[in-house]
Amino acid sequence: MKYVGAHVSSSKGVFNAVTNAHAIGARGFALFTKNQKRWQAKPLDEKTIHKFKENMQHYGYTADMVLPHDGYLINLGSPDEEKEKKSIEAFIDELQRVEQLGLKYLNFHPGSHLNKLSIHECLDKISHNLNFALKKTNSAIAVIETTAGQGTNLGYSFEQIAYIISQVEDKSRIGVCIDTAHIFAAGYDITTKEAYHKTMQEFDEKIGFRYLKGMHLNDSKAPLGSRVDRHHSLGKGFIGIDAFRFIMQDSRIDNIPLILETIDPDIWADEIRMLISFEEEA
Repeated sequence: MKYVGAHVSSSKGVFNAVTNAHAIGARGFALFTKNQKRWQAKPLDEKTIHKFKENMQHYGYTADMVLPHDGYLINLGSPDEEKEKKSIEAFIDELQRVEQLGLKYLNFHPGSHLNKLSIHECLDKISHNLNFALKKTNSAIAVIETTAGQGTNLGYSFEQIAYIISQVEDKSRIGVCIDTAHIFAAGYDITTKEAYHKTMQEFDEKIGFRYLKGMHLNDSKAPLGSRVDRHHSLGKGFIGIDAFRFIMQDSRIDNIPLILETIDPDIWADEIRMLISFEEEA
């Protein structure tokens, strides 16, 4: 089974994300465990943690079905010493929140060099800070998200992600999230069956499916290789609907969260039903 869902709101309490996911028929979901646009956040209290776990059990979700996302300010590759320090502290806090909630994963964007470091220097900095954060926490798996390569963001090539993984000391605590819109914008075609299998074969050869812990299912407003990060509703962008059928019928992608971040939340329930129908066709 594929844990299809969406990145739902956790407004007024992380426990609300669970009920919001259930309301749209999601088999899995993503959430922010704190305000994604701020460095600091109030610690999770015991009442909130208990209510979150209670809702998870009530609606039948497990940790395998959930892909929390870290905050937007975090840049583990920052060339600015102060922002690097704040990023590490915030990242550790996010990992700890995941562990407190009884979850497994923390999805994150690798980092940006801001034209002040070489790509290699930035990748080494990301890897070093990732190792530091993992040593300060217990069990959460850090899940690197593929990026479109917009601006100075790294993680747009399978080689860059493979390099970070190679530098992580505890391989049991690192994984990857493929964002379909991002890899497409980065130049990896998935629009035809042949192109999809070629891209996935390259992913397996350079990174390995054993590291795939989740996916973001998004169509793209930007064309192939544009390096522009613009999501669209499924079937309405340059990727088209076939790619999502290929994903839903690929057994290598079973039992991980497949998360919509498409632009119209009002049709998420419809998109989820459509994706599940593709799986059932197989």
